[in-house]
Amino acid sequence: MRAAARSFAIASHGDQRYGAHPYEVHLAAVVAIAEAAGAGDATIVAVAWLHDVLEDTSVEEAALRERFGDVVAAAVALVTDPEGADRRARKEALHRRLEALDHGEVPARAALLVKAADRLANARASRADNPRLLTMYRREHPEFRRAVHRPGLCDEVWAELDVILGDGG
Repeated sequence: MRAAARSFAIASHGDQRYGAHPYEVHLAAVVAIAEAAGAGDATIVAVAWLHDVLEDTSVEEAALRERFGDVVAAAVALVTDPEGADRRARKEALHRRLEALDHGEVPARAALLVKAADRLANARASRADNPRLLTMYRREHPEFRRAVHRPGLCDEVWAELDVILGDGG
């Protein structure tokens, strides 16, 4: 499933860029963080590769479900921004969704872990070369943390996020 998710995600993102880099660079960074925090769980790795396909490509949830199963498709859908007038509205709706999740359920656990890994990958990248984005992530961190953090789930990711973005807890 890992190789299939990687290939599908890279093909789906096509020529998209992550700053100056091919989008694959961002996906691989999220996968590395999620894989370490999730002990290499194949579902978590697949969700990490696929986490942006519903939001940033023309792929639909039904296609993910058919190819990768209900759990992966559900987890990717959980981390996908809902429709909204602007970033603030989208993030508020997403945070309400994530805050309500029971991380004892597999799709929710994968979604929360991958969402934290995605934010850490973004924070690391923005710290290196995009101070404007880093400022935005710092401003959003307290609300993001309230919605996504669960004690005992990827604590090492949260420790680094709190160092880079400031302790919101």
